[in-house]
Amino acid sequence: MRRASNVTRMENFGVPKIAFMFLIKGSLPLAPLWEKLFKGHERLYTIYVHSDPSYKSSAELNSGVFRGRMIPSKKVEWGKFNMIEAELRLLANALQDVSNQRFVLLSETCIPLFNFSTIYSYLINSTQSYVQAYDKSGPAARGRYKHRLGPNITVQDWRKGSQWFEMDRELAIKVMSDQRYFLSFKGACLKSACYADEHYLPTWMNMNAGQRNSNRSITWVNWSKGGCHPTKYDRIHITEGQEKPNVDESKENDDNPKGDEQEDNPTGNEQDVQNIDNNEISMNYVSTKTQWNRKDVIVNETFANSIAIDIVSDENDVEPRTVEECRRRSIWPKWKEAMLAELKSLEKREVFGKITLTPADF
Repeated sequence: MRRASNVTRMENFGVPKIAFMFLIKGSLPLAPLWEKLFKGHERLYTIYVHSDPSYKSSAELNSGVFRGRMIPSKKVEWGKFNMIEAELRLLANALQDVSNQRFVLLSETCIPLFNFSTIYSYLINSTQSYVQAYDKSGPAARGRYKHRLGPNITVQDWRKGSQWFEMDRELAIKVMSDQRYFLSFKGACLKSACYADEHYLPTWMNMNAGQRNSNRSITWVNWSKGGCHPTKYDRIHITEGQEKPNVDESKENDDNPKGDEQEDNPTGNEQDVQNIDNNEISMNYVSTKTQWNRKDVIVNETFANSIAIDIVSDENDVEPRTVEECRRRSIWPKWKEAMLAELKSLEKREVFGKITLTPADF
C-alpha cells in the first residue's frame, strides 16, 4: 500500500482502463455473467479479486478472465476495520497499472445492468466519482460516531454511505496517500465494531473531495426491510416467468442498525421519479423479448443467477456491435429514445467534461 501511495498521475498512459475490484467472501458464482460482459473488450479493463485465502484454488477464480487475478488477501470480518484494509488492498494493487483510470468496488452478488460499452463510456467520460455520503441523525448514522475520532474528525464531518464505490484515479491516489484519517478510524475501531465500510470513505470524501463527488453510489442495495444485513432473496421469491421478488419495497426503516440506504434520486424531485419510465430490456432481448421495470424488480443474487443462466445459454442472440446494426433492429426507436433521454439527463447535471473516445480498433 505504501508503494501505491507514491504513485503519481501519468497523462501518457495509453488506452484508459476501468479496474473492476471484486471484494468477495469466497467464490464467484456469477462469473459466467461477468465473462459475457467482458468478452471482446480485453484491453479496456483489468480485474482484481480479494477473497478469503482458503478459496484461492476455487474453480471460478482459476478459469477464464478471473484466472490469476486474486491479489494477496487476508480474512475479512463483517463490521470490522479489516474490511477497509481489504478495500485499500484492492485499490493499491489496481493503482500499479497506470492505465487504470476508474476504479469500481464490487461484490460476488453484483451484476451489470448495461453492456460493457455503455459502462465504459459513462465512467471514463464522467467528471465525478460515485461515493454515497450523507448526514443523518439516529443510531445507524450519527449515533455511530466515536469521540476518539476527534479532533481530526468531528461529528459534523461524520458521514454514512454505501460501501460500494467508484472513483477516478486522482481521488484513488489521494485516498491511498491518507494516513491522518485512516489511523484515526483504525484506532477508534480496534475494540468495537464501527462499520467503517459505511463511514470511512463517505467521511473522507465529505472532507476532501468537494464537488468532485456525486454523493451517490452506482450500485443499488435493498435495505428496506431493516436489520443488520440487506434483503436476501431465494427461489421462493421468484414466480415463474417473472423475476419479481414477493416483498414490499415501499417500507422505509430508519431504525436499521446496519444500513438505511435509499434508492438515489439525483434531481431531488419526487415527481420526476414518478414520471420516469423505468423499463429495461434484457441483454438478449432480441431473442427473448424479456423486459423488466426497475420499480418492480429487486436486483439480488437469485435474480442475477437467473439472468446469468439465461444469457450464457442463449445462442440465438447476437448483440449489435455498431450503431448501424442497432438501427436495423425493430427496437431501434425505443433504444434511440432511451439514449437521448439519458444524454439529456447527463447534460442537465453536467456529468461529463472532455470526451475520451473509445479507440477505433475496439
